[in-house]
Amino acid sequence: MGRFGRLSRRKGIPDEPALLAAAAENPGGSVAEIDPTYIDDPNGYVPPEAIRGAWLVDSRGKLTGEYQENPRHGVPQDDFSKLTDPDHWLGWLGDDPAAAVREGIEESLRAQVADSVVEWVKILEAPRFLTGGRRGAEDEQVMLVTRAALAAPFALSVRTTQHGRSILLGVFSWVAVNLAPPEPRRDRHWFDLGVGLDWAGERLRERIYELDGGGGTAER
Repeated sequence: MGRFGRLSRRKGIPDEPALLAAAAENPGGSVAEIDPTYIDDPNGYVPPEAIRGAWLVDSRGKLTGEYQENPRHGVPQDDFSKLTDPDHWLGWLGDDPAAAVREGIEESLRAQVADSVVEWVKILEAPRFLTGGRRGAEDEQVMLVTRAALAAPFALSVRTTQHGRSILLGVFSWVAVNLAPPEPRRDRHWFDLGVGLDWAGERLRERIYELDGGGGTAER
């Protein structure tokens, strides 16, 4: 069994300098074959579906001729499993948290470039979550959730008329306050490119209170 769970053999080893050089740098490993249909920069983020397969490399850094096909190869798909799998309450995002977050990401992109079309989104790690509340006026054993927030690291593909396709990495953050009556609910999104989850998690602790003042917010 190999990287993708099965092996097949191709006739002959391709005489491609870049492939041979990559093999020489990975003795005993493998070299992925990237499908350029879905990815413009093989040195950037590559979704699993964009890998056609992998050439196996021997201990001397030479291609063996054995090739592993990737059964997942095809059009990259959304993956929000790291958002929805954790046992964390997401009721504030509605009946479909994944769709809500995707819509929020699309809105953030279209606010910058109106004709942005998101091709796929993948949540890369379990998000950071924050939740705040108050005790119920009639029953102190009941906790009312008054505010909630998340910071979700992502990779995505977006197309625009001017720039074509771009692969973006960053963290999408969402804060919602006034989740319990009587005040009207308010929401705000942040779309931070090129940052890590630790950085965004620290900002989230500040941002979850930024909507309290009511001024200078970007509401959804």
